[in-house]
Amino acid sequence: MRGGAPLRGTRIAALGTYVPPRVLTNADLEKMVDTSNEWILQRTGIHERHIVDDGVATSDLAKEAALRAIDEAGLTPDDMGVIVVGTTTPDMFFPSTACLVQNKIGASNAWGFDVGAACSGFAYALTVGSQLVATGAHEHALVIGADVMSSIIDYEDRATCVLFGDGAGAVVVSPAAEPELGLLDFVHEIDGSGGPALNMPAGGSRNPATHETVDKRMHFVHQDGAAVFKFAVRKMEDVCRRVLERNGLEAGDVDLFVAHQANRRIILSTADRLGLDRSRVVLNIDRFGNTTAATIPLALQDARADGRLKEGDRVLLAAVGAGFTVGAVLLRWAC
Repeated sequence: MRGGAPLRGTRIAALGTYVPPRVLTNADLEKMVDTSNEWILQRTGIHERHIVDDGVATSDLAKEAALRAIDEAGLTPDDMGVIVVGTTTPDMFFPSTACLVQNKIGASNAWGFDVGAACSGFAYALTVGSQLVATGAHEHALVIGADVMSSIIDYEDRATCVLFGDGAGAVVVSPAAEPELGLLDFVHEIDGSGGPALNMPAGGSRNPATHETVDKRMHFVHQDGAAVFKFAVRKMEDVCRRVLERNGLEAGDVDLFVAHQANRRIILSTADRLGLDRSRVVLNIDRFGNTTAATIPLALQDARADGRLKEGDRVLLAAVGAGFTVGAVLLRWAC
């Protein structure tokens, strides 16, 4: 409630995405590290990923996606009341990426902040932006998931360097004219005991940057792949099942399952455990890799482009990220 008034419905009013033009293929990686196209495909399902050129930062990708979403909504940057950016790779510790994006797009009426939820970043940011519109605090929220993962990847570590790419996606969240359409519900949780399984050990207050941390390659992503895989499949199923049951729905009621694109096997295993028909699962990890906070909007864009995502479709979003962070969002597509 806000001022005694009930919460209003919200919807994704527009969607925009952007990936840098440079493509890094599995064949390119074969020349950089001890790996092979077959090894990568078998374990991840990835063929290629997009990588920024030197000097291009997360806010640059976010700006492009944001302007596309705002234009599609028929609005201007000044119409945005708040900017919420999910990212693991901010341009810098401070100011926030939201501040940088606000300045770059000229959103003079917006305030904003970053959400640090790793691969769940877009789902978390979408929920926060939606709630700020639902209360009536703002008419329009700009929600962005963007990452330049290549900036924190060790291209000598074949276990991680094959996984990640760079990209951005943005949505405009606005009031829903029809209550049955739009964002319906969400379930989020965190499990901090998973921190050691996926992290970047240095660069923060625990291990500030020193010659030693650089020499030990502590400023790159470190991952226990087996632990992450097991947790992701178990918890993604759990939160999806919870949000469906809470709304009196079953797997057969879901028109499209859009999961964080971390690993093809994780996505399909989750779908199978839920009893979701694989024809309703969106997969585009083969072309983009794991773009962290950008994967879900990129997948939504692809599904819309090929006609699989239509107005009124019941869509289930899901993600698991470092932390561990976990999230599921249920919506009726209204864009």
